[in-house]
Amino acid sequence: MTRRTERINELIRQEISQLLSRDLNDPRLSGVVTITQVKISSDLRLATVYVSVLGDREKEETVLSGVSSAAKYMRKELGLRLSLRYAPELKFVLDETMNEAEHIYQLMEGLSTEGPESP
Repeated sequence: MTRRTERINELIRQEISQLLSRDLNDPRLSGVVTITQVKISSDLRLATVYVSVLGDREKEETVLSGVSSAAKYMRKELGLRLSLRYAPELKFVLDETMNEAEHIYQLMEGLSTEGPESP
């Protein structure tokens, strides 16, 4: 990944975070919603946006449908706010990193409570 794409990824992440917190009034987006990462394609036409949601699986799906339905609006706003030739198409996916970390933590806790076996 080049320095330019890293910079564009971060700019898009910041702008989408601002749009979510200030401009969108969709009730599906209530609660703690975080844009954790953006990965833009090499041709700068598609940006995969990773979304982390505090809540259960149902809440995650609700937020994902909310941000997906607002994707066209956010793409238009990105085109106005960023000086890119093309505003990238936005694809939203759930960031499973926190769930995976919690699962690993639970596994490690299970190992530590069993303790070492003594002969």
